[in-house]
Amino acid sequence: MATVDLTHEQKFRAFLDAHLDQEMLRFTTAGSVDDGKSTLIGRLLHDTKSVYEDQLASIRASRSGRAGVGVVDLSLLTDGLKAEREQGITIDVAYRYFSTSKRKFIIADTPGHEQYTRNMATGASTADVAIVLIDANAFAKAGGLLSQSRRHTYIASLLRIPHVVAAVNKMDLVGYSEDIFNRISAEYAALTAKLNLPSVEIIPVSALSGDNVVEPSTAMPWYTGPTLLDYLETVPLAAQEARHGPLRFPIQLVVRPDATFRGFAGRVERGEVRPGLRVKALPSGRTTTVKTIVTYDGDLKAASFPQSVTIELEDEIDISRGEMLIAEAEAPPHTSTRFRAMVVWMAEDPLVVGRTYLAKHTTRTVRATVRAIRYAVEVNTAEHRDATRIAMNDIAEVEFETSLPLFFDTYAENREMGAFILIDAVTNATVGAGMIDAAIDDAEADTTHKPAFILLYDDAHAAGLLLRDLHHRGLRAVIVDDPLIPNAALPAVARALHLAGVTAISARSGLSEESIAALKASTEDHLLEGLEAAQKWLHER
Repeated sequence: MATVDLTHEQKFRAFLDAHLDQEMLRFTTAGSVDDGKSTLIGRLLHDTKSVYEDQLASIRASRSGRAGVGVVDLSLLTDGLKAEREQGITIDVAYRYFSTSKRKFIIADTPGHEQYTRNMATGASTADVAIVLIDANAFAKAGGLLSQSRRHTYIASLLRIPHVVAAVNKMDLVGYSEDIFNRISAEYAALTAKLNLPSVEIIPVSALSGDNVVEPSTAMPWYTGPTLLDYLETVPLAAQEARHGPLRFPIQLVVRPDATFRGFAGRVERGEVRPGLRVKALPSGRTTTVKTIVTYDGDLKAASFPQSVTIELEDEIDISRGEMLIAEAEAPPHTSTRFRAMVVWMAEDPLVVGRTYLAKHTTRTVRATVRAIRYAVEVNTAEHRDATRIAMNDIAEVEFETSLPLFFDTYAENREMGAFILIDAVTNATVGAGMIDAAIDDAEADTTHKPAFILLYDDAHAAGLLLRDLHHRGLRAVIVDDPLIPNAALPAVARALHLAGVTAISARSGLSEESIAALKASTEDHLLEGLEAAQKWLHER
């Protein structure tokens, strides 16, 4: 009897170990209103037997069902908020978990409405796969892809989600037409090629009937590709790629339990670390060797992304939170106080040029000042437009300057090392999410975005209007016509304001040629004479 019990225990432990060792895939879903996104997720949960009987009984008894008489509305498995059930839409990000014999899954069910773009970006930021739902019936009526489908695909490309699968839903409403599916496939393939998406799959499904979701459809014999679940179970994971890049180990905490041990705790954000590896500390440049890799369960022979470990070094070198260890022989990250990034704005107060926020990148938090808004994105068309401020749910490319250097890879190279958040220093609220495009060196910096000294020659009224306009745009500016500032002191005042990033305005007249030449020199040739020159400068910003 004891032998039988032991065998059962061994089988149970083997089952648990196999389950714990399974790969974890995170995927996000996005679709327009009534595309059937929540129903699709409900179908995945139901057909993989990931729903408890009491949950099924609850949704059978619900009065919020929209699937018709005698049909279980599986969307209620995911529309958890009361407002969502009442309106039949998804408002906030909902996370669901299920597993199969091959993988474990975390679903981020994100809203498709334009006013919830920030919620979609939040849910999709860590995803390995994006499922974009396309309503085949809506496509047939409109004669093309809806703008929301284009917007969701653009956001997936912006967030560098490694794999995108278009689930062409409601095929039952178009008679399982191969022709309509082919037309959708052709138009969607053209869109994804334009956005340079590296991995795209298109699958015809019916979430309501279950066709090609978990089980292959008998109604679409012309389709020979994978079901949605087959695709999710076999698609390669991006985490495997991150393990092979150059080492990035941001320091989160210095561990000093006693006088005999000094370790540096953090998460491996890229690459692999092992005992004996020669490493370099940033920003000091000091080098040493990894002595041991310590965890709660014992020392490791190696650690890679995304493991959290404590590293003990052979030599006593000074490293603190926010600094970084990299492999001496591998490519270093960018080190810069100036960079440009795509920003998804999440706050009601707009982002404006000249304002300073806190930027949290890996374990380092610094002050980040907005130096320029390069362009905003029309998300439905992916076209660029000029902008002086960024409102909630808008996306734009922005130039930042930080108080201390950041150590980063571009977001295109590595999502963990290229992402950051913006925090309001007063409220401590997260107001934006950023994805770094590139560092900006002095040669690349656009001189038109530097502060100027504006001479308006006896036009005090225009000076006052211009000051208000600059403040309205979020730019720092002052009028320097105080009688206590003589003409001779003006170049020194202009220089101090220029170095502080403040535009100076003056309506003085009678300045000598020597004074004007001194003003040009003190502002690095950013002297603007007359209202027309000032307006042109503003337009170029």
